[in-house]
Amino acid sequence: MSSLELGFYCIGAVLLLIAMRMPIGVALALMPFLGIAQLRGLDVAFGMLKTIPFDFAAHWSLSAIPMFLLMGAIAHHSGISSALFRAARLWLSALPGGLAVASNFACAGFAAASGSSVATAAAMGRIAIPEMLKQGYDKGLATGTVAAAGTLGSLIPPSILFVLYGVFAEVSITKLLIAGVFPGLLTATVYGAMIITRCKLNPNLAPRIDVEVDRAERYKALGAVWPLLVLILGIIGGLYGGIVTPTEAGAFGAFLAFVIGFLQGRMNLTVIWSSVLEAVTSTARIFFVAVGAVMLTKFLALTGMPVYLGQLIGDWALDPLLLVIGASLIYLLLGMFLDPLGILLITLPVLLPMFEALQLDLIWFGVLVVKYLEIGLLTPPVGFNVYVIKSVVGKSIELETIFKGVTWFLFCELIVVALLIAFPQISIYLPNTMD
Repeated sequence: MSSLELGFYCIGAVLLLIAMRMPIGVALALMPFLGIAQLRGLDVAFGMLKTIPFDFAAHWSLSAIPMFLLMGAIAHHSGISSALFRAARLWLSALPGGLAVASNFACAGFAAASGSSVATAAAMGRIAIPEMLKQGYDKGLATGTVAAAGTLGSLIPPSILFVLYGVFAEVSITKLLIAGVFPGLLTATVYGAMIITRCKLNPNLAPRIDVEVDRAERYKALGAVWPLLVLILGIIGGLYGGIVTPTEAGAFGAFLAFVIGFLQGRMNLTVIWSSVLEAVTSTARIFFVAVGAVMLTKFLALTGMPVYLGQLIGDWALDPLLLVIGASLIYLLLGMFLDPLGILLITLPVLLPMFEALQLDLIWFGVLVVKYLEIGLLTPPVGFNVYVIKSVVGKSIELETIFKGVTWFLFCELIVVALLIAFPQISIYLPNTMD
């Protein structure tokens, strides 16, 4: 068996093990370890197993991940998410499907303080879904809105997936984070337009709510979200202005969240402990999977697969659009079965050389990849955000109802993806202005 054949067999075995419910990090590390032992010997395999975890974890850019996670945890436990939803509800409830629209944009706002789709869906789901159900909203609309809008945590900066993509693709993480701003806002806008249109055509989905609120109360509720605005300006403004690096932005954001919570009198030992514990455990899970993916990357390099695939692209003279469509299908298919982080780290070693061979913009490609990973969070049978919402609502709503609820949002995603492919400037305009 040639080394190239061994590489393809390894990828197939990894996917099989993951499908058999083996932990992703273990599957990603085990097969490359055996493959390296086959190619170079057991001593080399053990040597790489000893050095790779430290070399990866010591990467300075990755220290942004625990900081972003800590910032999001503090923002949630200190009550920023609940204040955000209340303000959105008071301002948007008069629209058709107003509470769903408010939930959608509240998720977009909280995404700017979270960096995690799962965290955004879980935080807003506990607040928004009970309120919508109480007002007689359709169960599929209520749960589907939060499940779908929660995915914005992966696209609107700060984004953990963008940090990991930037490390592996060796492109500017700052530009990647800024590149997610317009696509994230576009997605939230398309979601909102769809909700309003559906509820206008079918008022039974979302009964009208007559909220007697004076202007003073609305502005008071809006004033309560100033902590979020400070965080957004501190992070996005600092990144765009070149004042802070992604790592510094994460640390600064966590510090700001702590100070804001302290000034509001919401910081205590319980909040601090819960936030730190949540950030540490989430970071450990991410790094465990990522180390396995690095092992896979090293092994594929030894087999010569990236070079082979790059030559194949040159030999076939593939059109860039065909490559984008092919990559899109791969991500959409894998998104039905695998964890987003696992998909990202499995596919990049294979696809990045192809895009580099055709000299396509890797910032633009990064936005598309994260968008596809967002879609994977909603597609059955393994739609992680759907299961997060299911854990929030318990037995009161069937899983099938939630999946049906997100179907309309998947149609919206197709529109957004088509726009991002047809008009790359949506993604790369802001990063280009930073040069």
